Amino acid sequence: MIFFAGETLAWMVRPPFRPELVLGQMAAIGVGSTFIVATTGFFTGMVFALQVNYAMAQFGAQGYVGGSVAVSLARELGPVLTALMVIGRSGSAIATELGTMRVTEQIDAMETMAVNPVQYLAVPRFLASVAMFPVLTMVFNAIGYAGAYLMGIYVAEIPAGPFIEHTRTFLEPADIIHGLYKALIFGGVVALVTSYRGYSASGGSRGVGEGTTRAVVMSSIAILIVDYAVTLVTVGSGR
Repeated sequence: MIFFAGETLAWMVRPPFRPELVLGQMAAIGVGSTFIVATTGFFTGMVFALQVNYAMAQFGAQGYVGGSVAVSLARELGPVLTALMVIGRSGSAIATELGTMRVTEQIDAMETMAVNPVQYLAVPRFLASVAMFPVLTMVFNAIGYAGAYLMGIYVAEIPAGPFIEHTRTFLEPADIIHGLYKALIFGGVVALVTSYRGYSASGGSRGVGEGTTRAVVMSSIAILIVDYAVTLVTVGSGR
């Protein structure tokens, strides 16, 4: 997998460049995952607002619900849950598609025609994932905060003024940037892991299924490990 990642990064800066393939993958990964990401974000914001309101009510500090939810979404919940949703929706599709191409010898045919399969298949998916994960994360954050606002204002009956003002006080640009850094890294990790598992599939249709399962499991675990590592480094450095 390390050698596959190195080859993907090397071919990323070498011609021929195929922007039409990148745009197609951006549509498949980004636009295709928007609905599930937005839905997950909306209900996550709603549930998290109710839980935070329950905790804050013990201290009479319900006005801080908006800021607490916004910071949590921007720094942690947004990038991580977005990545997990995209893995289930688009990551599995990447592994299945490349795995099917491998077992039906389409990748071998590319090599015969002097087309590098890593450049043709893996690079567009890597670039599209890196580009679209931050966008999807911002969609998650915005929809999640909207859900939290509805729950906070109309269900928990928190005054709108303190809810919004404490959000402005708590949430800083650095929090959003922190989450977008994570999203960039997560996009690269998901694309490389799922592409590799599909690219190296073998054993017919059963091998494709096993490769897809391994791609989803490995990339999900990798996201959690990388999330911890990035958080440890950034928090430890005071960023």
